[in-house]
Amino acid sequence: MSEVLVEFPDVLVANGRQYHAHASGGERPDGKWEGWIEFLPLDGSTSIRSGRETTQPNRADTLYWATGLTTVYLEGALERALHPLAVDEPLEHAHAARPRGTSSRAR
Repeated sequence: MSEVLVEFPDVLVANGRQYHAHASGGERPDGKWEGWIEFLPLDGSTSIRSGRETTQPNRADTLYWATGLTTVYLEGALERALHPLAVDEPLEHAHAARPRGTSSRAR
């Protein structure tokens, strides 16, 4: 189950669209936590999500990561989300059973 960890006050702009951002995280089946950024367009269009930005041993460390994010980091994460090099599956689907030695990331 994922949750919003931090909501950021700054308005980010990319491709002429304005976004609010929040850092989210969720526990993996192995007990570690993943963190990512979600961007909500102010015009009400569909939100976008970055790929996994961090993996931490627990919720507290993921929250600590999220509280340290700067506007410059968020701008970079927004660019990565808008122009991904590879598809990163959401946490809910990323750990489905797959053969040992395979990855969920596209190559």
